[in-house]
Amino acid sequence: MVSNSPFAILQSRLEQSPFDHEKFSAHRELESLLRRSLRGPDSSELVHFDAGSRALYASDSSNYRQLPIGVVFPRDAADVEAALAACRQVGAAVLPRGAGTSLAGQCVNVAVVFDYSRFMNALGSINAETKLARIEPGIVLDRLRDAAELHHLTYAPDPATHSRCTLGGMIGNNSCGVHGLLGGKVVDNVESLDVVLYDGTRLTVGATPPEKIEALISGGGRVGQLYAGLARLRHRYAPLIREKFPNIPRRVSGYNLDQLLHENNFHIARALVGSEGTCVNIVSATLNLTASPPFRVLTVLGFNDAFLAADAVPLALEHKPIGLEGFDHLLVDFMRRKGLALKDLDSLPAGSGFLLVEMGAWSPEEAQSKADEVARASQSWPHPPVAHICTSDEAKSVWHVRESALGAMVFVPGEPDRWEGWEDAAVPPAKLGNYLRAITSLMAEYGYSSPLYGHYGQGCVHMRINFDFSTQKGIEKFREFIERAADVVISFGGSLSGEHGDGQARAALLPRMFGPELIEAFRDFKALWDPDNRMNPGKLSDAVRVYDPIENLRHATHSGTGESNFAFTKDGGSLTRATERCVGVGSCRNTVGGVMCPSYRATGEEQHSTRGRAHLLWEMLAGSLQSEGFKSDAVNEALDLCLSCKACKSECPVQVDMAAYKSEFLAQRYKGRLHPLHHYIFGFADQLARYGSLAPGLTNAILTGPLTSPIIKRIAGVAAERQLPRLAPRSFQKSRRRSIPTADGSTLATVREAQSPGRPVLLWPDTWNNYYHPATLSAADSVLTAAGFTAQSPTGHICCGRPLYDFGLLDSARSYLADVLSHVATEIDAGLPFIFLEPSCASVFKDELLQFFPNNARAKRLSENVWLLADFLATHAPSFAPASLPGAQILVHGHCHHKAVFGGPANEIALLGKTGASVNLIEAGCCGMAGPFGFEAGKIGVSKTIASQGLLPAVEASSPQTILVADGFSCREQIAQLTGRTALHFAEVLAIARVQNPVNHL
Repeated sequence: MVSNSPFAILQSRLEQSPFDHEKFSAHRELESLLRRSLRGPDSSELVHFDAGSRALYASDSSNYRQLPIGVVFPRDAADVEAALAACRQVGAAVLPRGAGTSLAGQCVNVAVVFDYSRFMNALGSINAETKLARIEPGIVLDRLRDAAELHHLTYAPDPATHSRCTLGGMIGNNSCGVHGLLGGKVVDNVESLDVVLYDGTRLTVGATPPEKIEALISGGGRVGQLYAGLARLRHRYAPLIREKFPNIPRRVSGYNLDQLLHENNFHIARALVGSEGTCVNIVSATLNLTASPPFRVLTVLGFNDAFLAADAVPLALEHKPIGLEGFDHLLVDFMRRKGLALKDLDSLPAGSGFLLVEMGAWSPEEAQSKADEVARASQSWPHPPVAHICTSDEAKSVWHVRESALGAMVFVPGEPDRWEGWEDAAVPPAKLGNYLRAITSLMAEYGYSSPLYGHYGQGCVHMRINFDFSTQKGIEKFREFIERAADVVISFGGSLSGEHGDGQARAALLPRMFGPELIEAFRDFKALWDPDNRMNPGKLSDAVRVYDPIENLRHATHSGTGESNFAFTKDGGSLTRATERCVGVGSCRNTVGGVMCPSYRATGEEQHSTRGRAHLLWEMLAGSLQSEGFKSDAVNEALDLCLSCKACKSECPVQVDMAAYKSEFLAQRYKGRLHPLHHYIFGFADQLARYGSLAPGLTNAILTGPLTSPIIKRIAGVAAERQLPRLAPRSFQKSRRRSIPTADGSTLATVREAQSPGRPVLLWPDTWNNYYHPATLSAADSVLTAAGFTAQSPTGHICCGRPLYDFGLLDSARSYLADVLSHVATEIDAGLPFIFLEPSCASVFKDELLQFFPNNARAKRLSENVWLLADFLATHAPSFAPASLPGAQILVHGHCHHKAVFGGPANEIALLGKTGASVNLIEAGCCGMAGPFGFEAGKIGVSKTIASQGLLPAVEASSPQTILVADGFSCREQIAQLTGRTALHFAEVLAIARVQNPVNHL
């Protein structure tokens, strides 16, 4: 027994002040034991007990925070068994964890975290005939679904986090999702589980016929003892289970004791589903797959309010949809106010409450017919909705709106903070409308409100309420509200949790739902599996006597940041407040689609996700790393691989701006002292280019010479295999209005058609195009002239200072922008459009400029007049027709800042398409170069990995005649240095096309 072990004693002190593990001898003993126990030379990489790693796993997507003992990354079942043995030796608690998107506090604890997502994530097999899949617990749901769809099968439970949640976590939480109507919850889709108990016992569990139960009990030992206890528990509590367990589609609260009943075949695996890591470690699972209708049509029904939409659920269910979701007007309003998915919202019909009715079939005609019938029948309902049958593209847009809901509700301008805490109760679908009326009335009584969204077809609705967790009075008010809300749910025959589990958030309320006898049954069930209470202790039923829902809340009550360089206007000037934007939904852990987060995709490590970095920054400002402050090496290491791509600012549903946080962190870290040398070399790259351009031939000879180049690279921290960019013989500013060099070295006369001077615009001579690729600016000048504009350009060196932000040189960055505001004040005041060719430079004036000068009228005016060339032409010269490129193949790579700040290269693609060429967008995220990032010696491996995940395969698969288009200087460098191909700027293609076909010159 280990009840008196140091870690067991520690567990009993959870309600006291945080324990200092570094001074606790068992901490170091366990770390050493684990490193010796795990196999292989890399065992030190599998065990992390440092302060940064523990801080990284102290919170998840819930309101709760607890500092773990350490983190283990098992590679296989043998590692799990070895790690458990080490933990047993000192009595340390264990917490199994997947993607960390849990919402009820079940994924944080004072325990050793077993993170299964990093290595134990294999898809073992899919048997299409038996409709069974074998998986490891860390596999992401979409990997299984994508593989299953090849056989027209799917795994029916599909939460909104399907692109990053793990199957192990879903099993632990008994997850469901949009297509619960198609196949039910996880508990309905588990065939068997291969599990390891805390005491080391390993067994495979599933449905158990009576004769097998008897044989297992007769066999004795730990397994016989376990089955005997489960049989006794079933016999004792069966009548009460049948009486007290709500017979509804979404009962997730409590342990699944109903699966032990005769009618459910004594299904031990399904009884363990939803046990939230409190009983066993799952090392593999066999899951049931469901037939997946390949043709689907979505009908959106718009009602006058959310209650009428809920009232219509039984009528919609008569049509047997495979998905029936709902949300209200507040969600739509909040998304508009945050600027999220604005185009997607256009696919919604008029209304204040919406039902999404998805019909599936095995032919497109049948699916369309079913959708038509829903739309037609809805017009005879008591409150006929506005019905809209979506095209496939519209359906994607509407589903994106639905899946963005959780993050879209928080940090809405003009709205109070909203938190989980009462977010997923479920009732019988036929009673959903009246339940929503009742719970809305109760919220109003407390001054609360919430958007409504969720799985209406199964009676489960999600909420994020404006609870006040920053004051004691607000916390007590929250506690009283959830008790009364629980009574409302129970009065409708519902479940406190319909999807997200109990954890700590709802555990104290379970006696109201099940009564004291079943609570005792829950405790007996856990004790059979985990008699020493070392598996995720204090959660689910155990939390009834250990925690109150108002303990371990993770919310800072002070900023703790001091004076910052950036204004952080949307966060009250507080960096701490800004980091609290991250509510842990984990969109940054996506590995397909979008851009966020490139470094996480390359390493697979939580510390390199946007969420991980935000959590570490919060811990530095208000949590366990406060004593280290900005000197924290853990935070610095996590931010070091941030490419400042800005994707998180647009793709993260709560708009975490990690690029800004990184800049601020570095500025504070080196405040009052020198930065490393390479910060200055890379940060002031514009000055190096400026002075190097005075003698470009000599500069290039030094930078590329066989003797001098290696020395310079070593001093500057540049990777040996990288080529330093070569300065052009003459900058654009010096050669303006001369000739345009083409890709093959020939020249083109600038197009100056005889016409009256056009409308003036300012063409920005950014450092990269001015000094390195002047042909690009000359091409843009030509195109603007042809489109009826006269391009002016500032004289003298002028720069936005983009690289300075990458290294936190913010005093200089502010000075650069102040100089710009002075240098081109006349043009700004005249309202001239500023045309940019380099997206990263343009983004400075849309983003950082206003962070430095939030109340400066001239800065605001400039920001409003910043354009990328294609966007400007599409808006101000819609009739502009580029020359013809018949038969050309064009492949476009979008720059990260172009996508994140300017909405992507859609206008470029449209204008290139007008040439008659076949234009395709590379479906890839970041190129991996990201300014100086890809040049740095310590980062080139990550840079190449990022490039190989999308960009390089697309380029290498294209024909030599394909025109490659990439507007970013970094992107073009990455393509050239890793493939040997030359990519052109969009402006170059349009300019050259006016006199010759560029295919012959590539």
